Amino acid sequence: MKRAIVFGATGGIGKAIAAQLAAKGWSLYIHFNHSSQEAEKMVVEFIDKYPSQEFFPLKLDFLAEDEVIKTTVASLLPLNAAIFTQGITNYQFLGSQELTQIEKIMQINLLVPIKITSLLESQLLKRKHGRIIFIGSVYGGQASALESVYSASKGGLSSFAQGYAREVASAHLTVNVIAPGAVDTPMNAIFDAETLNEVKNEIPAGRLAEPSDIVFWVENLLDKRSDYLTGQTIYVDGGWLV
Repeated sequence: MKRAIVFGATGGIGKAIAAQLAAKGWSLYIHFNHSSQEAEKMVVEFIDKYPSQEFFPLKLDFLAEDEVIKTTVASLLPLNAAIFTQGITNYQFLGSQELTQIEKIMQINLLVPIKITSLLESQLLKRKHGRIIFIGSVYGGQASALESVYSASKGGLSSFAQGYAREVASAHLTVNVIAPGAVDTPMNAIFDAETLNEVKNEIPAGRLAEPSDIVFWVENLLDKRSDYLTGQTIYVDGGWLV
């Protein structure tokens, strides 16, 4: 039985990934922090559709103490893949941000994913085709004003993936980053229509990414034939960075 954990599974991208993997025969841990009702709803729906697979909601606050994180990870059944889709940002000049907010962004987007990866390493190394996938951002490659901390956290994921991939490649454990541009998810509700149209006009493809555009690359990286692709950041941005 193929089993994966999708961190941030109740968000726009995470939900799309979880739905597609469930449809493809994966058993899943549906990670959430605050969105317990949405996670439970997803689990009930998946169990109804795919009764031969296993689905579990998993609550974990990425700001929790290390012991809580260790205990939670230790409770997991054997995994074939870990997919990190969670992430937060803050649209402010750096000097206007509280130090606690800066730390929070780095914890959720970068530091705790690295810690969890460390804790999962031994069991993922036992799999023939283990997979670690981080959802990064184009801003990890070309940083954005007003999101300098977010950009640093996503750029850090790409650097980490490069280095860590070299440590585990001989065991066929691949580590990659998918870096979307602007994606049409509820996160964009903070922007008005005019702002979103301006963003679309900057993108050569002329549109925002759909979550399905990201899911496509997740599926490809999970395929056992992708063993030779590791340590990479794949930019899915409609030509934004070209």
